[in-house]
Amino acid sequence: MKGVILAGGKGTRMMPLTAVTNKHLIPVGKLPMIEYPLFTLGRLGVSSISVVTGGEHFQNISAYLSGMHQEINFSYHDQREAGGIAQALSLTEPYLGNKRIAVILGDNIFEGDFSECAKKFEDSDFGAMLFLKEVGDPERFGVAELGDGRVVGIEEKPSSPKSNFAVTGLYFYDATVFDKIRKLRPSGRGELEITDVNNQYVEEGELGYQIVEGFWSDAGTHESRNHCEQFVRGGLEQEVWQTLKFPD
Repeated sequence: MKGVILAGGKGTRMMPLTAVTNKHLIPVGKLPMIEYPLFTLGRLGVSSISVVTGGEHFQNISAYLSGMHQEINFSYHDQREAGGIAQALSLTEPYLGNKRIAVILGDNIFEGDFSECAKKFEDSDFGAMLFLKEVGDPERFGVAELGDGRVVGIEEKPSSPKSNFAVTGLYFYDATVFDKIRKLRPSGRGELEITDVNNQYVEEGELGYQIVEGFWSDAGTHESRNHCEQFVRGGLEQEVWQTLKFPD
């Protein structure tokens, strides 16, 4: 399985911290934000990662990752405009080929180890697997409707959610994800929506899911970053720190 980190955007919700650097290099605890999704992929045994980023701070991400993680085979892909998560993922197709992939948003922090889920996915007939978290404010997220032990539909930021299960920023896909992205049309906000991709898997009966029991949050606003910092200082920060191999 290959990995993808989606680390685009201008980070406007994090100003003024993002005035001179990419959002995903802002610290959460004593580590740059991007170290946490890297750690999540590392637990899956991923050693080849495509990073999609953009904006004037594109070079900051590549310089940091290439310097700090020489053991990982990185490719970098420039998302030049805000086209949505699905559009960002499409940029990686030439590098990923026909491999199954683990995709994570660059500002998402997870407590859990999903390596067993990855093995289950690799051995399954599922074309995709989502990771759902029960939340108190589902209207802020893509929301999965569950029935008979499966996902029967996903709505993006619904005003009347059909469940409390938010779709988190970790996704497993097979290679047909790129065919599905090519079928998309821009949403009302002019983007290619990952929810529309996931609903294609629902229609084909090929979408599995896993409930996330431990901590999950994005760190993409000042408030959520503070929330994440409180969590990582309870142990995850140190766990990730110990895996780093600082250059001589």
